[in-house]
Amino acid sequence: MAKSENLISGIQQVGIGVPDAGESFEWYNKNLGLDVPVFDDIADAKLMVRYTDGNIRRRRAILAVNMAGGGGAEIWESKNPLPIACAFEPKMGDLGIFALKIKSQDVMTLSKSKSLPTFRTPENKPTAWLKDNYDNQLQLVEDDSWFMNSSANTGGVLGVVLGVSDMDKALKLYKDVLGLESIVYDKTGSFDDFSGLNADSKQFRRVLLRKSQSAEGAFSRLFGNIELELVQALDISDRKTIMEGRSWGDLGFIHLCFDALNMDKLGDKLLANGFPFVVDSANSFDMGDTAGRFTYIEDPDGTLIEFVETHKVPILKKIGWYINLKKRKTQNPLPNWMVKTLGWGRVKL
Repeated sequence: MAKSENLISGIQQVGIGVPDAGESFEWYNKNLGLDVPVFDDIADAKLMVRYTDGNIRRRRAILAVNMAGGGGAEIWESKNPLPIACAFEPKMGDLGIFALKIKSQDVMTLSKSKSLPTFRTPENKPTAWLKDNYDNQLQLVEDDSWFMNSSANTGGVLGVVLGVSDMDKALKLYKDVLGLESIVYDKTGSFDDFSGLNADSKQFRRVLLRKSQSAEGAFSRLFGNIELELVQALDISDRKTIMEGRSWGDLGFIHLCFDALNMDKLGDKLLANGFPFVVDSANSFDMGDTAGRFTYIEDPDGTLIEFVETHKVPILKKIGWYINLKKRKTQNPLPNWMVKTLGWGRVKL
């Protein structure tokens, strides 16, 4: 893809609806090294009423980041109304975000330290499955894009496993429009690495998309690579939609968020391909700790995909020190030393 067409610089975060944001942050901090709360605030999600049954959700949100590299976990606790749990246990092939991909330098060593069985992916890489403290599904995967060394052998979010109903329609959005052009594999059959999910006897089509670390974007060196696995169930008659009957902000994975380089150009391209913005904060939102512009689209199965063009990021909130990105004239990555200042907010438990 030509440089001028690079419209996303990485996965900024994945939203995770939980009953208690503080407890969830502590789990991700202790177990996966996501120990930097870039922001922790309480606010009303006024612009999302289309996806919250007309209610203005009041929420506490913590954006937890691992400075070794990768996207963040936006830990999201709905204060009012109280969040609703999924009525069933999501399984591989259900529609929507099924699992977070957490990056590691060495999955075999990491999984052994956590007493987890390991499997081999269709790419012949080791992988392991685990759940967080609220039973959200996670996948440990190896990656080679790192911002800093990690003694914990973990990084942040590399991507997600996403259940889709029609692979070709999903590829139009994620591969053709958003530019995740590298198809690592496209395989159909039953898979041994799904045995940890009791799904190894079922038939699936799996497509793994990868986008290498972007040369553009303020935080692209921190975000690193993007990995998105699309999974279409071929012989599951009772396939369900994970968010069916519930709304944005309820429990589980609520959205996948990409860091946008040029929101206007991105919007034009999405609209031309049948994916208009369904939510748009317009010029800027200001949540106190952070500011920027955010938008949402629905993928072909209604899964919410967010894009954020960041304008302000807190470094030392107590003294009012922020990184102001809106004044920057280029999309070049920030100097490493400046990105590392985010780590000054690390919470040690």
